[in-house]
Amino acid sequence: MTTEAAALPPIDPFYAIGLSVLARRLEAEGARIIHMEFGQPSTGAPAGAIAAAHQALDSDPGSYWESQDLKVRLSRHYQETYGVDLPASRILLTCGASPALVLALSTCFAAGDRIALARPGYVAYRNTLRALHLEPVEIPCGPEVSYQLTASALDEVDGPLAGVIIASPANPTGSILPPREIEAIVRTCEARRMGLVSDEIYHGLSYVEPARSVLEFTDQAFVVNSFSKYFSMVAWRLGWLAAPAAHADRARALISNLFLTPPSLSQHAALAALDCREELQANIEVYRQNRTLLLDALPRLGLASIAPPDGAFYIYANVGHLTDDSLAFCERILRETGVALAPGVDFDPVDGRRFIRISFAVSTDLVREAIDRLAPWFAIQPRRS
Repeated sequence: MTTEAAALPPIDPFYAIGLSVLARRLEAEGARIIHMEFGQPSTGAPAGAIAAAHQALDSDPGSYWESQDLKVRLSRHYQETYGVDLPASRILLTCGASPALVLALSTCFAAGDRIALARPGYVAYRNTLRALHLEPVEIPCGPEVSYQLTASALDEVDGPLAGVIIASPANPTGSILPPREIEAIVRTCEARRMGLVSDEIYHGLSYVEPARSVLEFTDQAFVVNSFSKYFSMVAWRLGWLAAPAAHADRARALISNLFLTPPSLSQHAALAALDCREELQANIEVYRQNRTLLLDALPRLGLASIAPPDGAFYIYANVGHLTDDSLAFCERILRETGVALAPGVDFDPVDGRRFIRISFAVSTDLVREAIDRLAPWFAIQPRRS
């Protein structure tokens, strides 16, 4: 090992993945596991997308290719959904949202830059920043601000900031940023010449007001999105990045070197998926029913303190009266009930040891069964003093 290797930035594990590995092992041993540890829709790709993929398999041998038709259709999607003029030339197709995040951060920031983000927040924000030799500046965001970043919180950060990451609906909480707060953050970034990255991967999954795109307030933000969540195409590994015009060429140069192009088969399927709205909206109604079942059941389990699940398909619940080690707690739940959940330490290394995240992206029957398994288990857990 070189001396430089010893100084590489620390990267925390994604603990939910480790729990999922354990869950799969228990399944292989005969246990019946309910998987609520990941934000992974159980519905699968819409029928039209699958039909388009079959047709492409028969007619297209595949190549390094970026579908211009798909980019034009995404451009129309922004016009129809948000009233935003986003030229296709500013859209880059990626192998899921994760490469889109890497691309945005690599395009906009330089090593050593300090980037603000909410805590709790998606584990990969913090670790991707570190891997790129950027410094995450995590701002604690509690229930008084719906666990979301605010412009006033940015103003209170000591030291310079080069950029900000926001997410709405957010992971792990599902909370949605109000339009006035998005605009306030945009104006703060403009005034302080900070880059802005908006993760909009859960757009379309809303149970209150629709989530607003940052592009409604500025054309200078980077927007990360994906076909994995609303479009229910996790395994197809396809996402996109909307880049500001001044950064599009650099982003395009980076993507061609780092990632080449996403799978051509996925691009054919995604183009069809954009027009499968009736089927996709039916999925939302399943999630809505699941959300209602959990919101009714969790107080009976003693889990009354939760983040507002305005969107996405998560409930972030406080279990501090039961544990201060959410990782060990989730492992016990998995082994003793067969329900796999995500520990809060993935999303908040400070306070997350007292939280768990429950994904309701599974079928309604499985949500009911999970509640039936968890209720007696929680009823016998000793309370912490």
